[in-house]
Amino acid sequence: MDMDAFFASVELLRFPQLRHVPVIIGGFRGDFSFAHMSDAECSKLPLSAFRRITDYEGRGVITTANYAARQFGVGSAMPMMKAAKLCPQAILLTTERERILDFSRRFKSIVTDIAPAMENRGIDEVFIDLTDVPGGQREGGRSVARLLQREILAETGLTCSIGIAPNKLLAKLASEMDKPNGITVLYERDVPERVWPLPCRKLNGIGPKADQRLSAMGLSTLGDIAQSDVLNLQAQLGRKFGQWVFDAANGRDDRPIVVSSEPVSMSRETTFERDLLVHRDREELGRVFDRLCEQVAADLQRKGYVAKTVGVKVRDHRFRTVTRDVTTGDRVQSPKQIRQAANLALKRVPLDRPIRLLGVKVSGLTGEAQWKALVSQAPEQETLFGGD
Repeated sequence: MDMDAFFASVELLRFPQLRHVPVIIGGFRGDFSFAHMSDAECSKLPLSAFRRITDYEGRGVITTANYAARQFGVGSAMPMMKAAKLCPQAILLTTERERILDFSRRFKSIVTDIAPAMENRGIDEVFIDLTDVPGGQREGGRSVARLLQREILAETGLTCSIGIAPNKLLAKLASEMDKPNGITVLYERDVPERVWPLPCRKLNGIGPKADQRLSAMGLSTLGDIAQSDVLNLQAQLGRKFGQWVFDAANGRDDRPIVVSSEPVSMSRETTFERDLLVHRDREELGRVFDRLCEQVAADLQRKGYVAKTVGVKVRDHRFRTVTRDVTTGDRVQSPKQIRQAANLALKRVPLDRPIRLLGVKVSGLTGEAQWKALVSQAPEQETLFGGD
């Protein structure tokens, strides 16, 4: 199950007047001119109150776009400036992470009430095992799918698309065949007719580079791959990937539903709209650095984890990325602890070049049972960018 244009759809609940207008969502910073307005007030704003993407200046990327904007070729992870050329009339909105997370928790709670065997695949997507759900096999699963759609719409005002198939790979493909608000049932016998005509890139796991290699081999559709010699695929693409892409193109996937999994890391990062220099922009960098540490700490606390390792990520104006981390003697969770460790890691990063991106990451996570191992915090150190 995949929520339809999730970030855009959540925001459009506040702005129904934009439902049929191209809308692009970029980032989590929030539009503070609307932050303290009620939903009723937001719904009455004229179109002239919103900023167009042509007014944007910077190097951000799109989080998502509604379907009206997608018709112009706008897509997720696209640079904002490119989207402005494709769809200059689009309205640009930002959204708040907590609002998105709240809606994510709400729709997943509905899913598990109806079908408890759910694999969390991210903020807007889940796999659901219908095997033991009452009525789960009725109409090929359509009965439960319609129930899920009705309940989610009633509770959240959002739509979702559902793909039903014998395995996860085919279910993922099916969920994208009838968007938005669609239900698609895909059987193994349907693979030649409905899957093989799809371009290679439709298969989750085939990226731009793999697609280029397949194209150089004369393979442009999943059917081309499925009907290829698997030994030749292995010779050209590597034994493991060649076998996987052959099996996947034939609709074979034996991965089980993973009902719960432990995160291995958590991170937050931000890309600046202009390159920042330490000697010139120390105060701004310090504010961002502190905010990232606070956000990571809030993520740990909300999910009930503590961390052993803290790291930083710095990307310069030439897209060179440096990461450094520090393994602490104790478990950390508070903003102060994370900031202290991240500052130690940051001191090992060359900061003489303009900074494009800054990130903070924690890893080596353990659950709440380990909280009692936390000890008194050490005296706070001065951060490299200044400030307390």
